[in-house]
Amino acid sequence: MTATECGCGCDEPEVAYYDPLVDTLGILANKYALETISVIDAHGPMRFATLETHLPDASSSTLSSRLHELVDDGLATRTQYDEIPPRVEYELTERGHELRAALEPILEWSSAQEIPAD
Repeated sequence: MTATECGCGCDEPEVAYYDPLVDTLGILANKYALETISVIDAHGPMRFATLETHLPDASSSTLSSRLHELVDDGLATRTQYDEIPPRVEYELTERGHELRAALEPILEWSSAQEIPAD
């Protein structure tokens, strides 16, 4: 997307206007957000405990926060079933699946990069 203004008012036509991307990256930059999207996409609807098993380094509170944010941002749904014991499942929305698919080219590009040795 090219903007007629870059934000400073210079009217330079070649400036890419990244505000929508910056907003999306703000969501994805949170710890375990990408991993959570990937795991739910791969496995379908998941309960919290199952998701924790797939992300053992994530604390319960961090994972809970990521899920809450993904639901608030419309990337995932939270379905609570009236059962004993209570059951809650998380699933990607269509928008969440679209985002995961849109990340594939970035993953491919990243995988092809040579990482300098320390």
